[in-house]
Amino acid sequence: LAAAVAVAAATAHGQNESASVGQGRRMFTEQGCYGCHTVGKMGTSIATDLSHVGTKYSETYLRAWLREPKQQKPTAHMPKLELSETEARALAAYLASLK
Repeated sequence: LAAAVAVAAATAHGQNESASVGQGRRMFTEQGCYGCHTVGKMGTSIATDLSHVGTKYSETYLRAWLREPKQQKPTAHMPKLELSETEARALAAYLASLK
């Protein structure tokens, strides 16, 4: 029984994580992030290519960056986005998945 509960919990966690990544992917488009950034072949190369950003930064760091970019790097040209905590978590999850 304990093994079944552990498997069910891991599956639910994976589904929640996957849903969060999917929501973040949609937000990347809806927020217009592709207007400055590229991911794969989508976007504009005005700012950093984010195709592999998840190999360099953790989800926690990316969430902090999205919430307050100037606190992470005072000279950043990244605008402060008006994101709810849920939105910031989803977008950070998506960016962290880009490896």
